[in-house]
Amino acid sequence: MTQFAFEKDPAELYANALSSRKSGPLNGTVRIPGDKSMSHRALMFGALAEGETMISGLLEGEDVYNTAAAMRAMGATITKGDDGLWRCFGVGLGNLVEPTEVLEMGNSGTSTRLLMGIVAGHPISACFTGDKSLIKRPMGRVITPLEEMGATFLSRAGGRPPFAMRGSNELKGITYKLPVASAQVKSAILLAGLNARGTTTVIEPHPTRNYTENMLRHFGIKLNVERNESGEDTISVNGGQTMLGCAVDVPCDPSSAAFPVVAALINEGSEIKLPRIGLNDRRIGLYTTLIEMGANISFENETTEAGERIATLVVKSTGPLKGIDVPADRVPSMIDEFPVLAMAAACAEGTTTMTGLAELRVKESDRLLMVAEGLKLCGVKLEMGDDWLTIHGTGKPPKGGATVETALDHRIAMSFLVLGTATQDPVAIDDASPIKTSFPNFIELMTELGADLDLPA
Repeated sequence: MTQFAFEKDPAELYANALSSRKSGPLNGTVRIPGDKSMSHRALMFGALAEGETMISGLLEGEDVYNTAAAMRAMGATITKGDDGLWRCFGVGLGNLVEPTEVLEMGNSGTSTRLLMGIVAGHPISACFTGDKSLIKRPMGRVITPLEEMGATFLSRAGGRPPFAMRGSNELKGITYKLPVASAQVKSAILLAGLNARGTTTVIEPHPTRNYTENMLRHFGIKLNVERNESGEDTISVNGGQTMLGCAVDVPCDPSSAAFPVVAALINEGSEIKLPRIGLNDRRIGLYTTLIEMGANISFENETTEAGERIATLVVKSTGPLKGIDVPADRVPSMIDEFPVLAMAAACAEGTTTMTGLAELRVKESDRLLMVAEGLKLCGVKLEMGDDWLTIHGTGKPPKGGATVETALDHRIAMSFLVLGTATQDPVAIDDASPIKTSFPNFIELMTELGADLDLPA
């Protein structure tokens, strides 16, 4: 991996402050936007497939739009019809064309890492960049295995964007054991393996999200998934297969659903329903945790589509939650939900301890630090270490009355707005603009349920 120095021009400063105040009970039925992880994959895999892929329920947020733009730049035809359906006419595996411009990935680490794997298996060059948050995120954990397979990279220190890469149609399959639990790294390797010689195998010591495996099967790819003698999962794919266009109905995003769910739980007397929430077994750690804390959450109208469990979430607030110790082995199934879980813990009765959180420090921001600093400003007693957080709740929402820095992190922004719906004094965030990357109608949806948010001018 060759490295070079790079200084990106400063982006225009954001000025979209927003605040929330004590709202009282939340009530209603609302539809959460489509699952972000599945939306990215539906567009990418549709672009790699032969024929037409028709997508319903796609998340129409900035991150997903950037994925669509990248796939168009590499030869796919992607359109949205008057019927609201997205249609993707793919070029077939191995047939992507070289983009003529830099691929702008905005805030999305998922898009960047998965596309690195896709480009690796094509004899083309591509340059990647992103916003002020993305260019701080490490991509070396993806670069290392892809270089072993035969791709080449020119990057900043640590593999951070902007970087350039060159793929190859002569990649070799490898067996790679993940050093960290990461569905994005696993996915990048498997996607590169689609165009590699022989078999590509990923060994994961701890189970991570399996959206890539499930959706690849939906597009006609055969994978082998086994549990080895050490209790580790091994996922293998043979190169040279064909992907076929198909219909994809994207369920609603469980990570986005977490925000109205927690808001309802910390405002006594609330009752909300959220239809068609995706409940992948490796994605529901937050809901398991909240139920252990005493939350009244039930699942209605359960069904399975394209290998994914889907249900209506029914959430009722019947009293304060209880603090618990969150098992470290649950972290991969709820890594994106720890910021909003911390808001629930701040309102719970007793101590909540979370461990194994090192991965939070390399997300869109240092989420562990941002959560801790913001909660302290709101009057919450806590302790924090390198990979752990302990929050001491009193059974009542904290005082609030703070303005919290978001560091361009959508989940930090939404989490503290959720907290502000229950605190004695309003909670403000310095910048609401990142929210539209994953939850473009967050303000409208929360307001519809009864949250009191001051809309930006």
